[in-house]
Amino acid sequence: MMEPTSFDMLDVLCPMHLVLSDAGRVVHVGPTLRKLRPEQALVDRGFLDIFAVKRPRAIGSVAELCAVAGAKLHVNFRDSPQTELKGVLVPGPGRAQTIVNLSFGISILDGVRDYALSAADFAATDLTIEMLYLVEAKSAAMEASRNLNKRLQIARVAAEEQAFTDTLTGVKNRRAVNHVLSGLIASRAQFALMQIDLDFFKAVNDTLGHAAGDHVLQTVARIMVEETRGHDTVARVGGDEFVILLEAIQDRATVERIGRRIIDRLQQPIAYRDQTCVIAGSIGTVLSHTYEEPDADQILADADIALYASKHAGRARQTFFRPELRDAADVRVAPFPDPATVSRLA
Repeated sequence: MMEPTSFDMLDVLCPMHLVLSDAGRVVHVGPTLRKLRPEQALVDRGFLDIFAVKRPRAIGSVAELCAVAGAKLHVNFRDSPQTELKGVLVPGPGRAQTIVNLSFGISILDGVRDYALSAADFAATDLTIEMLYLVEAKSAAMEASRNLNKRLQIARVAAEEQAFTDTLTGVKNRRAVNHVLSGLIASRAQFALMQIDLDFFKAVNDTLGHAAGDHVLQTVARIMVEETRGHDTVARVGGDEFVILLEAIQDRATVERIGRRIIDRLQQPIAYRDQTCVIAGSIGTVLSHTYEEPDADQILADADIALYASKHAGRARQTFFRPELRDAADVRVAPFPDPATVSRLA
């Protein structure tokens, strides 16, 4: 038999070892290996009763096991959890005894997690400890990196959202309209664009002050959001000018109904403190499917022309763009000759 002091040395140098008798029964178990099966008595049990040998194959007896001394073993516990271990078997210094030293191999992280192992469960010279420290440091660094990336992503989204938002009303701004409109055109999506201008808004500012005007603008923005869908774009693009982009829609009757609801609601008096603000809204609308090759600048210009036609026809109405409106707009600007012509006539 090996002296107890020899067992003690093996416990320090190889804490996951077993000492087997010539009959293949366990004589001694290292402290870390005992920790893997704390409720079981491994001593006096057969090695092949505790472990199944996966490689080398065809090992079913103690004689076959001893015949592969010095070769790398792949074993796993027969009971659950069936942890896989790597090992090597060598003849021991004691008479008719064999030592099997085991390790987790590349499954060390699973072993540490499953059995709550610590540095004290491994030999001081085992490189496993260094690897565990490296893994822990890498995990901490990766977690810090993920948290930083998450914060940067949140900050980026917040910055983009702020850049696309009108600070007074909370709806989108002109920059957002340009961005969304370009995307819709590039994807060849069907959409409708409304350009809306508030009638009599200047009178509210002049008589009740800019605070009242701001309140009116905020109320108007809320109305437009309520009368459109969540994926549509409502934007304030100027002082009292708004644009609505209705995505995935080309039915004129539907757009007419939306415009009518907005116009009707804008005509309702808006209370501000002890005063009443009265405004209206005129709308110029274009439908993307009426263009062979939609162009953002042309669409916005045509919506503006249609908006002017609504105002010219009496306000508080919606006008859909048609090509003849463009001709009429050209006629309206004709009476203003250029300065060179005026000079020659003089």
